[in-house]
Amino acid sequence: MAEYRYDVEILHLLVSPGHAYFGRAKDGAADVPTQDARSVDVVAGKGIVGDRFFGKAAHMDAAVTLMAVESLDAIAADLGAKPFDALLPRRNIILRGAELTPLIGQDFTLGTPAGTVAFHGGRHAHPCAWMDRVLAPGAHKAMRGRGGVRCRPLTSGTLQRGPAVLVSPVLLDPGRAHIASVLRPGRLP
Repeated sequence: MAEYRYDVEILHLLVSPGHAYFGRAKDGAADVPTQDARSVDVVAGKGIVGDRFFGKAAHMDAAVTLMAVESLDAIAADLGAKPFDALLPRRNIILRGAELTPLIGQDFTLGTPAGTVAFHGGRHAHPCAWMDRVLAPGAHKAMRGRGGVRCRPLTSGTLQRGPAVLVSPVLLDPGRAHIASVLRPGRLP
């Protein structure tokens, strides 16, 4: 089985101890501190240490969310808005350089100089109605199917912002196929 290697960039690593978007949007977001961390520790089956979903039974299969900044930029363009602050959708890992939707149902790795973590792509990270308020009117609908992927960490490790390598068993972006290289099975970045 082939594995495809993509040079990507981790732009942001969001860690938040609490939920900010709950209740009625007219009441405003909760004042919950978030951290755009330089690095994060990921624990197999539990998520990102310090994050609101870490170790929560209801979120074990989807404890870490990944989103491509290209999707967020396309959503802003579709809505005729300026580029959005990539931290506002509150996805844990914001990447540049790979389409993520094909990872649903797949095991893949994300490696940085600080370490490599294997994930299982579980399901779409569906947007909440709050996106209409915090991003732009119509963002909730526009993000459906483009809001990222919720994942279960299969291994523990440390990830850091900056250059990274995503290794996938599926071709993620035919338009960028020139950067994919076939590796022997079982090799990690």
